[in-house]
Amino acid sequence: MSELTISRRGLLAGSALLLASTALPTIGFAQTPKKGGRLVLAADSEPRNLNPAIVASNGVFFISSKIVETLAEASFDGKDGLQPRLALSWEGAADGLSVTFKLRDGVKWHDGKPFTSADVAFSALQIWKPLQNLGRTVFKDLEAVDTPDELTAIFKFAKPTPFQLIRNALPALSSVVPKHLYEVGKIEDNPANNAPVGTGPFKFAEYKAGQYYRLTRNDAYWGKDEPYLDEIVYQVLPDRTSAAAALEAEEIQLAAFSAVPLADLDRISKVPGLKVITKGYEGLTYQLVVEINHRRKELADLKVRQAIAHAIDKDFVVKTIFLGYAATATGPVPKNDPQFYTADVPTYPFDVAKANALLDEAGYKRADDGKRFALKLLPAPYFNETKQFGDYLRQALAAIGIDAEIINNDAAAHMKAVYTDHAFDLAVGPPVFRGDPAISTTILVQSGIPDGVPFSNQGGYKNADLDALITKASETLDTAARTELYKEFQKKVAADLPLINVAEWSFISVARDTVGNIANNPRWAVSNWADTYLAS
Repeated sequence: MSELTISRRGLLAGSALLLASTALPTIGFAQTPKKGGRLVLAADSEPRNLNPAIVASNGVFFISSKIVETLAEASFDGKDGLQPRLALSWEGAADGLSVTFKLRDGVKWHDGKPFTSADVAFSALQIWKPLQNLGRTVFKDLEAVDTPDELTAIFKFAKPTPFQLIRNALPALSSVVPKHLYEVGKIEDNPANNAPVGTGPFKFAEYKAGQYYRLTRNDAYWGKDEPYLDEIVYQVLPDRTSAAAALEAEEIQLAAFSAVPLADLDRISKVPGLKVITKGYEGLTYQLVVEINHRRKELADLKVRQAIAHAIDKDFVVKTIFLGYAATATGPVPKNDPQFYTADVPTYPFDVAKANALLDEAGYKRADDGKRFALKLLPAPYFNETKQFGDYLRQALAAIGIDAEIINNDAAAHMKAVYTDHAFDLAVGPPVFRGDPAISTTILVQSGIPDGVPFSNQGGYKNADLDALITKASETLDTAARTELYKEFQKKVAADLPLINVAEWSFISVARDTVGNIANNPRWAVSNWADTYLAS
């Protein structure tokens, strides 16, 4: 493949010319997919590792999901909310000890080698289970993958494992990499981690640090007549205001993951040729939580935690910090998850008088200066909204006599302080709900988590009944019974408040109206974009 040299100025100028020549009628009209064209979009970060089989995170998926495919993807209307990718079907055994995958025939890796069940077995046993940040939990009991033929992979588990969990994990945790490129040498050091080779509709072409990632069309893709686009270019624009300006100047055609500041959305929605899209992130719900260090005597008291919960005006947070692009939370499962969510949980309406009364009952009277005690508050630095909520929470706590000192750290220092050193009293965190409470959610409240595990219970909270419920749910094979256990899990978390769930939000996309097939699955921004196109 010949190398294409792209300067930032030349790239943006070229895309502006392309857009100028592709005017589109009103976005309400149906569009016929067109082949060809270069989609240029904003990227606000540069992942150090582009292998989603190792790092299952949205920053990596955003780029690599177009290159490296999973066994299945999320779907609005598919059975069990899934759509086949590299696997055509999946079936769990009644005893929970195996899952059989039938794989897609005729798939080739980008280097021309055939995709087979050996690649799935290698990925699962050598990467997902031992190395992947989330797979280490979901696939902990996976002991073997049988491959009776090239298109069958049978996962064998040492202990009964709920099929519902494995099924729900497929979109995020089942990225398959080529065995022939990874079987020699240390997986973590493989050069394909930064120049991935996959089976997806697009091939990795090049990366220029601080400038762009470029993907090109895979002409041998298994999808009939797909992909439509010739190229995808991720323009590195870490400043959100830059993304908004680039869209208005027609220098880029898409900004996903709320790259445009929420405060600009109302104005930008009125700009001719631009559309604001709120769909396509339903499978990527972020949760705004107050993490609590239960080693602190005051915070180990349930009445104090209840008081803090009553001091937070969730409606105000949603309307003012998120400008309405969020929902109030009731517990550890978001409202937009129809499979597990229940509203039948204890709630804590905004009530400053009740909060003060609870603190008085707990024995923490106001001193002459009006203060009861002081806390260290560490807002996560990842989003403007988490930092803004930190400022709001400090004021909310002051209203009930708690003096909160805000400590702002960069990402690395925040992670170390909260999840390794436990050097916090309260922290503001944005964990992600990934479609099943066993995937990155129960870990927020389960005891016994080793130091240093991000987005986990590093507050020292221990509840034997809750731990037992989490364990039981992880071993329950009956789908209906398992779902009910997780509804009970929500009730217990809301009642004892190991942490406080405040709000839940997804993201916003802004696109030129020349971009077609946007937001057509619940994980669209991190799906393969095989059917995304530029209209002419």
